[in-house]
Amino acid sequence: MSERTWDLTAAERELLPTDEEVEFYAEHGWYLSRRLLGDAELATLTEASEAFYAGHEDHPLPQRPPRLADWRPADGEVQRHNDYIARRSAAIGAILRKPLLGAVAARLARASEIRLFQSTLILKPPRPAEATNLVPWHCDRHYWQTCSSERMLTAFIPFHHCDRRMGTITMVDGSHRWKEVAGDDSTRHFADRDRGELERILAETAAFNNAEVHKVPVEIPAGHVSFHHCRTYHGSGPNLAEEPRRAISLHLQDGANTYRPYRKADGTEVVYNHDVLVARTPDGRPDYADQEYCPTLWRSAP
Repeated sequence: MSERTWDLTAAERELLPTDEEVEFYAEHGWYLSRRLLGDAELATLTEASEAFYAGHEDHPLPQRPPRLADWRPADGEVQRHNDYIARRSAAIGAILRKPLLGAVAARLARASEIRLFQSTLILKPPRPAEATNLVPWHCDRHYWQTCSSERMLTAFIPFHHCDRRMGTITMVDGSHRWKEVAGDDSTRHFADRDRGELERILAETAAFNNAEVHKVPVEIPAGHVSFHHCRTYHGSGPNLAEEPRRAISLHLQDGANTYRPYRKADGTEVVYNHDVLVARTPDGRPDYADQEYCPTLWRSAP
């Protein structure tokens, strides 16, 4: 493989977060970018996602991991989630590997390298009463207990203007700085938990930290991207528009992140989907730097 360059153009460097915006992210746990994707890229994302939904897959997964989110037409008009889209769709993957996305994340995370961790294609149908359209409060770090890093973050990338009416992502401002309440089984996905339970956990966690729950719906203009810290609580409401809400949740890891073993309170070992797909390190651990599944998006000059 030839050596890749992560150099940005002068115009791209103007799109990076300022020092003040990096401080805002550190305090609030989220950030809305400048325009990072053009109209042609957004059109490609839409077209490629429709091709994927219709059955086109450039690089199918060699096996099905235990917790794979993978909507199929037989599942009906529920909210769609399809993991590993950056690998499975060449056209989508080419856009998600854009160095500018990694460079913005690196500024926010104060990291010298950013790798892709997971990429999930999402479609929220225009069905206000559809129960799966409501995404309850959660933080991504809960599902990444096999990761060593506390600086991971997520880029939420709509394919169009995304506002509250479409069920845009909503942040619990500053919640990334909260301490977790002991005793929660933090590895269970929000889809497997009662929404009332998650509302209660959010309220209890806020009270434990003597904090208020301040919810901020993020209105995202077309081509802009919302970033949030791995410990920021977030969710989204129903899609009240007449068209589907299309987006990708691009989970990102800093270069220092590695696999760590993690067991639940009952002693059960936690297995992330990567653990059955990625290569192994020399000492036998899953390699979260495997470039087939976790490619480097950006790296600072040595």
